[in-house]
Amino acid sequence: MKYKLIVLDMDGTLLNRNKEVTKENQIALKKAQEKGIKVAIATGRVFTSAKFYANMLGIDSPIIACNGALIKEAASNEIIYTNPIRKEDLLKSLEIFRRHQVYFHTYDEDTIYIESLGFSSAIYNDWNEDQSEENKIPIKKLEDSYLYFKDNPIETLKIMAVDEDSEKMLQIKTELGEIYGIELNKSWYNNLEVMNKGVSKGNAIEMLSKIYGIKREEIISFGDHFNDLSMKSYSGTFVAMGNAEEAVKKEAHYITSSNDESGVAKGIEKLVLDI
Repeated sequence: MKYKLIVLDMDGTLLNRNKEVTKENQIALKKAQEKGIKVAIATGRVFTSAKFYANMLGIDSPIIACNGALIKEAASNEIIYTNPIRKEDLLKSLEIFRRHQVYFHTYDEDTIYIESLGFSSAIYNDWNEDQSEENKIPIKKLEDSYLYFKDNPIETLKIMAVDEDSEKMLQIKTELGEIYGIELNKSWYNNLEVMNKGVSKGNAIEMLSKIYGIKREEIISFGDHFNDLSMKSYSGTFVAMGNAEEAVKKEAHYITSSNDESGVAKGIEKLVLDI
C-alpha cells in the first residue's frame, strides 16, 4: 500500500519516556517527508505544546490537538476546525470534579487553566522554565474555575481530571456519562478526558483527509492508548506501539516496538518505506 499520510500520537508514541523524539524517529520521518508523504500530529495535548514538536520535525500539516477538538495550522495559526464543550456541559462536569475533590485542568486552543499545579500541568510548568517565550505553554491559575468559566466566554476544548483512586474515578465516569453532550476518553490509567460530543482523533483525521484529498486506505496512524483507538476508524492501517494498552493492541492491524525503542521509526520503515 502506498501511504500518503502518517498520523502520530505524541505521548507514548512519537515521544519516548523522556518526552524526546529519538534520532531514529527523526530520520524515518524525514525520509517519509522526502518521498512526499505528509505527516500530522494528533494529540490530546494543547496546540502550543504540539506546535513545538511539529516545528522541530519540519511538519507543515495542520495539528490535531485536544483529542480532535481543534485542528489548527502550525505556521499561520489559522483555525481550521474547533468544537468546544457547551458551557452548560462544562459547568456540570466541573461541578462533578469539584464535588469529588479530584485534580482537573481545562484547555482552550493554547492555554491551560488550573486551580493548582499537579500532574501534567506541573510538567508543563517545568517545561516553561527552560523554553523561550515563543515555546512556553500559557498556564492561567484560577481561584475558582467554575465561576471563571461561568462568567467568561472561554471556548473550552477539553477537561482533564486525574486521581489515583480508581473507584472514585469510575464513579465520576458514571456521573459524567449522564451528561448527553460530552465525549469521554482517557489517555492514561488514572485520568479522564472530557470533550464535546463527537470529538475524536478519528473524526479529525477524516477532516484532514478531505482537505488533502487523501483516501482512508492511504492513511497510517500510530497510537498507544484508548484516546487513539478512534484513529483506526479513518486509517487504512492502525499501528499500536509495543507499550500500548493490551486492548489497543488487540484492535491494531500491526504492533511495532515501544516508544523507547523508536517504534514509530520501525513501523514506518517496514510498512511505509519498505526498508
